[in-house]
Amino acid sequence: METQPGTWKLCSSCRRPIGLNTLYWTCNVSTCNRKRTGLVFCSVECWDAHVPMANHRESWALENRSPKVLEPNLDNNEEREYTMSDENTEKEVLIVASKLKNYIRAKSGMNTSAAVIDVLSDKIRELCDQAVEAAKRDGRKTVMDRDFG
Repeated sequence: METQPGTWKLCSSCRRPIGLNTLYWTCNVSTCNRKRTGLVFCSVECWDAHVPMANHRESWALENRSPKVLEPNLDNNEEREYTMSDENTEKEVLIVASKLKNYIRAKSGMNTSAAVIDVLSDKIRELCDQAVEAAKRDGRKTVMDRDFG
């Protein structure tokens, strides 16, 4: 299927275009986000629609942002996305803001400031860095739930 100009990829569920520099979601399950599979979703609802078909026991949607521009690949004339550098991932949002806001509203009836998202993303980065170090100390290349304790 041909994509329109300004389109990065098509949603794996509803086939709507996902534009450049646009939020999209992926599945946290490794078999869904391999390069060959490459499932991307335009909304959490589209991600949710794939879960029963994929038969996941435990999964969640990861919020991402599509590249700002596409770079031509000189080897085979296909387009290639720019990848984010470590510098950009330091500022990347690591949680689904709408889910967090819904949780806080349901739990307390309160609104959530937009600044909370950045603070929580920083806290999550700190926890992940500590978990990575714990896995390294144990001689593993996989971060596990026990590394967060």
